[in-house]
Amino acid sequence: MYREQSYSIERAYTDLTNAIILQAVKDYRTALRRLAKHPFSSMALSAKEELERFFRSDWFELLTNIDPEMLITKLEAEVIA
Repeated sequence: MYREQSYSIERAYTDLTNAIILQAVKDYRTALRRLAKHPFSSMALSAKEELERFFRSDWFELLTNIDPEMLITKLEAEVIA
């Protein structure tokens, strides 16, 4: 019984971690797309900067092994394409 409960807690943690990262990626794409259309949007620029701080943070590093600079570069290239 304990093993099953432990597995479900680990699964829940993994699911939450993935959801946090995926939402940040979606928000970053949205900010980049808005900046592409409206380069002087202070809201979009602020969101972009905040998300870049998150990607480069100790918390992000704790959540995942993804290289933040690679992630930022790939998302920027994706939106430009």
